[in-house]
Amino acid sequence: MAKFVLVGRVGDIPEGEAKTVAGLGKRISVFRDGNEYFAIDDMCPHMGASLAGGFVENGIVTCPWHYWRFRLSDGAWADNPRIKIGCYPVQVVDDEIRLEVPEPEAKPCAVPDSCSPG
Repeated sequence: MAKFVLVGRVGDIPEGEAKTVAGLGKRISVFRDGNEYFAIDDMCPHMGASLAGGFVENGIVTCPWHYWRFRLSDGAWADNPRIKIGCYPVQVVDDEIRLEVPEPEAKPCAVPDSCSPG
């Protein structure tokens, strides 16, 4: 089950830039490209650079370190679409920008009897 979190308001994110949201179990950046908002994992899988500092053009963000390019629409590496990073739905309701994030997965219990409630 997914939930929506408020990440800002329309106008908070300048054209071609991003806002990074932390505290969701990972860092996710919400980008504005034109009048659309997109959200992908903030970390480039190549060397770990923050993609929020990258250059946005025509629906693609370019990593500021080594110029790997990722499509904002689906998180695919533009030069080899088989490689992808996380991509998350964004909705704008009135003037609120909301990011849909999955609920954290329950981790299996190492000692089953100690995990049962009560």
